[in-house]
Amino acid sequence: MIRSLALALLLSCLASALPAQEVAAVASPNTLSMRGVTLPLHSLDPDFDYGPSLRELPGLGVTHVCVLVKIYQTNGASAVPGRRLRRTPSDLTVLRTLAQARRLGLEVLLMPTLFLEHPSPDEWRGNIKPPSWDVWFTAYRRELTHFARLAEQAQAAVFVVGSELSSTEDQAAHWREAITQTRRIFSGQLTYAANWDHYAQLPFWGDLDYVGLSAYYVMAESTAPSLEEVQARWTKVKDALLAWRAQRGLEQPLVFLEVGYTSQDGSLSHPWDYTKDAALDLEEQALGYEAFARCWRGQPALAGAFFYEWWGEGGPEDRGYTPRGKPAQQVLERFYKSR
Repeated sequence: MIRSLALALLLSCLASALPAQEVAAVASPNTLSMRGVTLPLHSLDPDFDYGPSLRELPGLGVTHVCVLVKIYQTNGASAVPGRRLRRTPSDLTVLRTLAQARRLGLEVLLMPTLFLEHPSPDEWRGNIKPPSWDVWFTAYRRELTHFARLAEQAQAAVFVVGSELSSTEDQAAHWREAITQTRRIFSGQLTYAANWDHYAQLPFWGDLDYVGLSAYYVMAESTAPSLEEVQARWTKVKDALLAWRAQRGLEQPLVFLEVGYTSQDGSLSHPWDYTKDAALDLEEQALGYEAFARCWRGQPALAGAFFYEWWGEGGPEDRGYTPRGKPAQQVLERFYKSR
């Protein structure tokens, strides 16, 4: 576990408690135009009211919320994806949630995301292999069309055309058709959430308005990393992303659509793995948030960050991803309110 003394340093809001170089990092300008959290519509009640969760966000300095809506297929070899009765939220719930956010002054993103109902071992949405890509994409475009209409009706700012679908990404013609079709319906901006280890060769970045990523990078090898260690790893990630973006000649800004760590010991070494059942560690989650904020604050190529996830009760005994009621929430608030 990270020592409590390190956490006290990490969460201190008093500049006098920090070394001079760290004061400069905290005081540097925050250029993020999208200061967000991801709100997954997780409830098994398709008509669940997410309004109370949304009302907490403006006071934290949050300006944008990425609403995640689930679509499904049985496993990685299934022919078609689609909505599921009583598991995919109703259209009324999606529209109500987006409208509630906008009434609070929040800009909204809508992100349909594929989940596997009965995956085989090692299967996930990133390695699906349907029997026919033509058939699969026909069904997937139908789902995009459906949710793009909802996003347009709700005046969403951004629509996310896919998330972490790594095995589909070489189907460039299919993706360009999906993007073109979505633009006919949705008048806002478009992005795609590439997995952290599978963004470099994506052939259709130039067809989108943002370079979107899910940022579950390995940030530590031990269960007791230092802030300096994690910040150094984020710096390497930043340098690699900026160099790649320049090499590809991309002008689109970067957006991290998911940045998340569980409140568990060792979460920084496997941040993507929500199945782990390790000891409670609020400090490690907060350290991950702080290292991200210090590394990326003031970087003009980064347009937005969305911390995953704003869902659940949270609090000091919760071991999940939410920062709600935990030290990580204080880091988020300080980061988002800084200018």
